[in-house]
Amino acid sequence: MSVKRKYNYPPKLSILRFFIDAEGIRRNPIPYHTKYFDNFGDSFSIRIGKSKYIILSRDNDVAQYILQKNQKNYHKSKFQSVYLSKYLGKGLLTVDGEFWLKQRRLIQPAFHKQKMNQLVENMKLTIISELETIVKDEKMDLFPVMSELAFNVVAKSLFQFSITEEKLDRIKYIIEAVQNFLIKEIRLPHKAWWFSVSGQVKKHLQLAKENNKIIRGLIEERVSSKNEVNDLLNMLLETRYEDTGEGMSIEQLIDEIKILFIAGHETTANALTFTLYLLGNHPDVQQSIFEEVLNAESETENIVEQLQKMPYINAVLNESMRLYPPAWITDRQNVEDDALGTFNIKKDTLIGVSFYELHRNPKYWKNPDHFDPNRFLGEQKKHSMQYFYPFGAGPRMCIGAGFAIYEMCLAISYIVKKYKIVSMGNTINFNPLITLKPVGLEVVFSER
Repeated sequence: MSVKRKYNYPPKLSILRFFIDAEGIRRNPIPYHTKYFDNFGDSFSIRIGKSKYIILSRDNDVAQYILQKNQKNYHKSKFQSVYLSKYLGKGLLTVDGEFWLKQRRLIQPAFHKQKMNQLVENMKLTIISELETIVKDEKMDLFPVMSELAFNVVAKSLFQFSITEEKLDRIKYIIEAVQNFLIKEIRLPHKAWWFSVSGQVKKHLQLAKENNKIIRGLIEERVSSKNEVNDLLNMLLETRYEDTGEGMSIEQLIDEIKILFIAGHETTANALTFTLYLLGNHPDVQQSIFEEVLNAESETENIVEQLQKMPYINAVLNESMRLYPPAWITDRQNVEDDALGTFNIKKDTLIGVSFYELHRNPKYWKNPDHFDPNRFLGEQKKHSMQYFYPFGAGPRMCIGAGFAIYEMCLAISYIVKKYKIVSMGNTINFNPLITLKPVGLEVVFSER
């Protein structure tokens, strides 16, 4: 005789309340999440139909459990595995299980610290080139500038300088167009029929195919040239599977490159924008960075060694990403029934962890809304790192974290050394899309 398992879930948000708030949630879910957490505690649930549940949490124990301690039982949800893969293919970001593990093991060596050190010189040249034409002594919207910078750093790290501006612009256009449509598909599921009959789905799938064709051409050009180039594409072409000794197929390589463009471009642009805007409102912090950069440059000419002597820039960047995590939320679904803390949850429960809220949870952070880089220095850093998820956690932690940190620290050090930044206002607006996107953050750069 089978025993019927008894399930229990965190405090429930009524489905009626959810539908009343639905339009506001679609525009910006974060204020609603904050209100629900204040009412229900660090986790709450919504029942969909008779037995389907969604859980949203800002609890560190929940984050640790699903991302690290019992991660094998928690796979990516269909939002990531189905919607994203439709346009981005089967790359590290969108796959699960044995295939994901195989790809991760294959690609990981290309992102080893020693390999990243080889890319730093080109990274710096690209950053300097991008920022040489920055508009001075005039109000400017930060995000478009940082977006262009981050995109070109990824592109030129992948393909060094073998890609034309025309192809680069086309890839950028396609990525942005597809991503904007993807947000609509995820947030407006009831309009799926319209997106299909109106030809929008077909149009964006064709754009994705065009992107594949451009990237395929770049790969084939490199392979036929037999040139040894010090870039990420070369590193990825050199990788070999442990069991067969063979490299990736061109189709798989295309999918992984698309993921690197998406993951390595927008999140970095977001983080740089938020960080520079915060610096524009904290001239004392800006001055401390300026002094640290001059000191590091006086001690060594080696760029990697200079970066290692800039702990304060790292602390500033971490505090910015605590307040405004570019990847602001993640989700998982449990493969089997499980005990999540005191809750017994049914398999296929969708669990979201809001890093934005976890990073501001007063249970873990003193004065959580206050910008204080000292949280990530000295003894305080050990405490802070326990509750800090700028690149996720566990085996699926972002593979390009080291690359992104190098890029952002180089950009911040260069900008602060050359310019003084003044922000036009104190309010930081953003739009929580797939990433936390800054909105209308204006600054003035002036020569030091």
